[in-house]
Amino acid sequence: MSFDNAYQALAAADDGESRWAFGTGFDDPLSGVDTSLPEGVDGAALGAYCLMLGDDALIAAQRLTELVTRAPELEDELALANIALDLLGQARLLLSRAGQVDATGRDEDQLACFRDEREFRNVRLVELPTGHFGQTIARLLVFSAWRLALLRRLAESRDPVLAAIAAKGVNEVTYHRDYAAQWLVRLGDGTELSHERAQHGLDEVWPLVGELFDTHAVERALPGTAVPAAELREEFDEVIAQVCAAAALAVPQASPRARVGGRGGRDGVHTEHLGYLLAEMQSLARAHPEATW
Repeated sequence: MSFDNAYQALAAADDGESRWAFGTGFDDPLSGVDTSLPEGVDGAALGAYCLMLGDDALIAAQRLTELVTRAPELEDELALANIALDLLGQARLLLSRAGQVDATGRDEDQLACFRDEREFRNVRLVELPTGHFGQTIARLLVFSAWRLALLRRLAESRDPVLAAIAAKGVNEVTYHRDYAAQWLVRLGDGTELSHERAQHGLDEVWPLVGELFDTHAVERALPGTAVPAAELREEFDEVIAQVCAAAALAVPQASPRARVGGRGGRDGVHTEHLGYLLAEMQSLARAHPEATW
């Protein structure tokens, strides 16, 4: 069917399908999936694990939305906004699962909007300020290369819900990683200034890379359900080395960022940036706690 303009096409819904994201169909990844807690799996541990991965996606999405109206080109503004939407979708599914299995009964909105800073379990990498475009791309590449390696393995999780969420996320995060890799190559192998910004971006995020691969006690408590973070390092290093070689960039050699008593983001100990991010992200929900949307 042809239309005189795009607005007619968006408004037309004559096929009876559910519509989402300006006319794209949306399939529920959990349709037909058994949502009961698998036998022998600790619900509290599974809830904590889903909270970790959901918080990673939620905070990363919030940072990316800060670039709306600020990206260097309209095409990239749309791309980054869509990446943020993908991650927000993953966060919603993971936070909902956390509330289902941890016996608290909290839903995704309560977990996203009514927890304090120390209750968040995301890695500190995703909290870093947006910075210049080179920093955004470097952080997105590091985060997506790590998360893609994780989701591929989680697709075989003993928890059918976690496996379904991961399987859906693999396709999304593959695009995220490839988008960031292509941009880093363009920046690194471009002008003197773009090369400098790309290298600076990598150098800025690298002190927090090590935290991504620290196997947490929660992961150890979920054999066959969670993925030990240390197993992801080899694949991650290979991807980063390939991209940096193509971009004429050096893989940073930086000391890990200090922790507090050996604790990091997974334990609720964050950078100074998370509190400001949450104040903005949660302000509307906290101002109107009884509202429905």
